[in-house]
Amino acid sequence: MANSTRRKFLKSAAAIAGSSTLAGLTGCFTKPEKKSGVSDTLIHPLNGIKRENIKITDIRVILLSYQLKPEELWADGDENSIIWQTSSVIIEVFTDAGITGIGGASRYNGPEEMKAYTEKVIKPILIGKNPFDVEILTGGIAGGGARGAWAGVDIALWDIIGKAKGLPLYKILAPDTEPQTHLRVYASGGEFTWRKDSLFTDIGPESHIKQALDHKKEGYTAFKFRMGGGFGKLGITMKDYIPHLYKLREAVGPDFDLIQEANTRWSVEQCLEICPVLEELKFLWFEEPTKRVIDDYLKIKQALPTVKLSGGENRNNRYQLAEWVDSGAYDIIQSGCDDAGMTENWYIARMAHTRGRLFTGHNWQDGLITIANAHLLAAIPNRFLLETNMTPNPLKEGLFKEKLAVKNGYLDIPDKPGLGVELIEGLAEQYPYIPGYWNKPDPGMPK
Repeated sequence: MANSTRRKFLKSAAAIAGSSTLAGLTGCFTKPEKKSGVSDTLIHPLNGIKRENIKITDIRVILLSYQLKPEELWADGDENSIIWQTSSVIIEVFTDAGITGIGGASRYNGPEEMKAYTEKVIKPILIGKNPFDVEILTGGIAGGGARGAWAGVDIALWDIIGKAKGLPLYKILAPDTEPQTHLRVYASGGEFTWRKDSLFTDIGPESHIKQALDHKKEGYTAFKFRMGGGFGKLGITMKDYIPHLYKLREAVGPDFDLIQEANTRWSVEQCLEICPVLEELKFLWFEEPTKRVIDDYLKIKQALPTVKLSGGENRNNRYQLAEWVDSGAYDIIQSGCDDAGMTENWYIARMAHTRGRLFTGHNWQDGLITIANAHLLAAIPNRFLLETNMTPNPLKEGLFKEKLAVKNGYLDIPDKPGLGVELIEGLAEQYPYIPGYWNKPDPGMPK
């Protein structure tokens, strides 16, 4: 194996014959106890699905951007930067059957790099292949950097499979459990800056209250928020921050779920300082509190007997997540289809379920990524909430001919083949791509 590539291994008959053993090692078929709704013997959701004779003929990458208006600019957590534009990476896979599959990939892997990688690496490999070989072709290959394009391709192949079989994707992905297509969605935002003389609209943590009440009025029942730009740079302490959490809880009432996101930017000491407050105020979960060290997460978890601990958005396969799941460091797994792909994320979710963990995919980007994550969430027995990005971004709802929107805090998945959505014409002209990075330093912050 030392001189063999992973791709050659995956293509071999030995790899296919050994897939059940591999799955067992990574958590899909262990049987610590019987879980209702999950098969002990299922290898893959395509088991029992008749294979169609289809070949891939072309792959195309579309890059889109939206430049934020002055009043829409926002501060990125504690990065002391300004978010001034947002981008989308859309991958189209064409076939000789006249079926086109679409998938989205995380912009954080670099839009231009992913497009070049797709043209140079992915396209030559996949032309002439059958989308029904999705697991061998793309499963588990997604990852950071330009290779993240595999995630979008993987989703597009599943879209083709669903269309070819005339089935919504969630029905194929849920062969042994009852799908749920009416998904509870939480509002994810809470961005603000601590700098008083800022050009941003949302200044100070008091803005959390306004945002939360606005979302509650729209029908949402849960709100996730951050610590604010400049938290570290301006010397803000937990003693400065914690009083606002009490005000926020009082404003939204006891039956509205609150979620604290830290983006791994707090120290363990800071986390342990805020944990009793999160418990007292009955927060739903504490997300990525500190840098990703398992022992630190276990310490924090001991201080949170009822508040859940979540993470995993930057881990793209079972092997990266297995120790975290087995150790109990995470109560909620948050890997997203835009990084892991649909195939691998299906396995991750099932692995989490066998360990009694909940799953809610990281979903911070456009509507195409949202619908992929929604299909997966609908199909798994350990589904929790679906995230939706509340920062200004018309690419969330402006990509499709169909209306895809959250109503009264819930998203209903279309009952159409594949992902169930179709791109509108002229997207590249409507949202021309803007080269370069989407954030820039906040000039008002101390050097």
